[in-house]
Amino acid sequence: MTHELKKIIQAYQTTHEKGLKAVLATIVALNGSSYRRPGVRMLIAEDNTMVGAVSGGCVEKEIIRQAATVFKTQVPKIMTYDGRYRLGCEGILYILIEPFTPHELLLKAFEASVSTRNDFRIVSHFLKKDGSDSDYGSVFHFKDITVPLQHQQTSENKELDAFAQEMKPCYKLMLIGAEHDAVQLCSYASLSGWEVSIVATPVEEKDISFFPGAKDFIASAPEDFNASTIDEQTAVVLMTHSYVKDLKYLISLKNISPSYLGLLGPAKRRGKLLDDFLEHCPEVSDAFFDNIHGPAGLDIGAETPQEIAISIMSEILSVLRTREPMKLKNKQGTIHS
Repeated sequence: MTHELKKIIQAYQTTHEKGLKAVLATIVALNGSSYRRPGVRMLIAEDNTMVGAVSGGCVEKEIIRQAATVFKTQVPKIMTYDGRYRLGCEGILYILIEPFTPHELLLKAFEASVSTRNDFRIVSHFLKKDGSDSDYGSVFHFKDITVPLQHQQTSENKELDAFAQEMKPCYKLMLIGAEHDAVQLCSYASLSGWEVSIVATPVEEKDISFFPGAKDFIASAPEDFNASTIDEQTAVVLMTHSYVKDLKYLISLKNISPSYLGLLGPAKRRGKLLDDFLEHCPEVSDAFFDNIHGPAGLDIGAETPQEIAISIMSEILSVLRTREPMKLKNKQGTIHS
């Protein structure tokens, strides 16, 4: 969710420079099922351009129509959208549409939270019925400051419903290796909103220009590699295509706890790599080994570098979301737990 909000704020700044007003639409409640869940957002500019989406495309036109009054009055409103007869999702959406007029304090606090990878919280206040109300709106709670989204908001009405959303740092993918398959994995991850870092030895003579979508490029030998920036929102894939380099980088990772640690290559190679790693680092905990996934990826019959990238990203998501991969047609109950 945080990566989507990043795009919205970036788009707002462009819209603001053009002198256009903007409104923010947020799904704040849901009865039944829907394509997307509460907490998804989209930005609508005065010229009807949009960034983000709250559905598969069916709801957006109605949101644009309903947003017209918010542009005119600058008063937030709730709209309901009954998808039971139109979407096939059998759900009723409650969508908060509010003027998007973030104070400079909010923009700076958001930028600081994203760059330092700190959590923050958004609380949206509303009632589950159609209509406008100046007390409706969202409030951002950062580590050291609380800022309402609308300048005129001064207090939180305790009689209103509240949708609270914990915003975690953007997912980060660290690819240790700079071959062609790393380029493909970088591309797919960045398209999914992940912040991608590439790690390679200086002798490889590559830079960030080789990796479209990458956030940064770290030229570092294994023995000099600083793994302290890896947190629980970071997935790591070891893919140097060099056994010696993989072993040395793995040793440099022995004290970190990423959300996922993938090893490229067959099971036989993984077994030898972990045996040699254990000889160098006998004190490493069992939890470190439990978090290793090798060969990285799900068995979907992937053959090309692009398909392998999809396979690896799919496994990473299944680990992060604690889901056992299966065909949805075989799943009992709802898609979203």
